[in-house]
Amino acid sequence: MKQGPKFRVKPRRQRDGKTNYRKRLKLLKSKKPRIVVRKTLKNIIVQFINYNIKGDEVLTSAISSELKNKKYNWKFSTSNTPAAYLTGLLAGKRAAEKGIKEGILDIGLHHPSTGSKVFAVVKGLKEAGVSCPCDPSKIPTEDRILGKHLNEAIPKEVENIKNKILGKGA
Repeated sequence: MKQGPKFRVKPRRQRDGKTNYRKRLKLLKSKKPRIVVRKTLKNIIVQFINYNIKGDEVLTSAISSELKNKKYNWKFSTSNTPAAYLTGLLAGKRAAEKGIKEGILDIGLHHPSTGSKVFAVVKGLKEAGVSCPCDPSKIPTEDRILGKHLNEAIPKEVENIKNKILGKGA
């Protein structure tokens, strides 16, 4: 066990591998709301969070399981790429209604893989009118966002729900 006058115990969340404090500090220095995207086994969670010394405050959020309610009636998995895109669209619409025009992406400990669900969320945010800096080459192709690789019925359903979220009828 290490000991001595210069030894410092790392914060618990850093020891547990849950938080990268150097990355978090860089995000906080931007003074923009963080767009926190987290993937679970069954859902995608998108939150707009402002830093506060007493604790971070959630400005607005969306979770992919909301797509299953009667308003949107999503019949497919809530953890796939089209669901991530629609969740980003829903979160972006809510953020735009609250006057949030931009944010900085916080993907936590997820690796920024090209075409991942995290970047499908970013495409949804941008289409809802929220600016988020991101390399365009990382965003999934239109076919993957529409879900053509999963099922032939998904692209039509994605378009219907997109129109419901953006208020274009249906």
